[in-house]
Amino acid sequence: MTNSTIDMTLFKELQDTAGVDFAAELVGTFFEEAPLMLAELRSAQASASADKFRRAAHSLKTNADTFGATRLGQLARELELSGVPASAAALGPLEAAYQDAAKALQEILHG
Repeated sequence: MTNSTIDMTLFKELQDTAGVDFAAELVGTFFEEAPLMLAELRSAQASASADKFRRAAHSLKTNADTFGATRLGQLARELELSGVPASAAALGPLEAAYQDAAKALQEILHG
């Protein structure tokens, strides 16, 4: 799963640039903040708040791209650009991609 979920070239660049320990710390912060971003997306979708939705999708995209979680970043970008979906079901693939990315990042960090 890791090879297809996380672009290891990008992740290793992060480790080389920031250091292995700081990269691990950043991943930990991502694990804390990404669920909040997903909750913000759900809330913004439910209230049809386009600005809140766009900002949350943008933040999630940026974070995902930092770690090489390309599928998650791609889905977040699509939501950022397309605006508030009519149905909360549109967030399902994004949430699944987050779960996959989180699992892959855990495997990378903890073997």
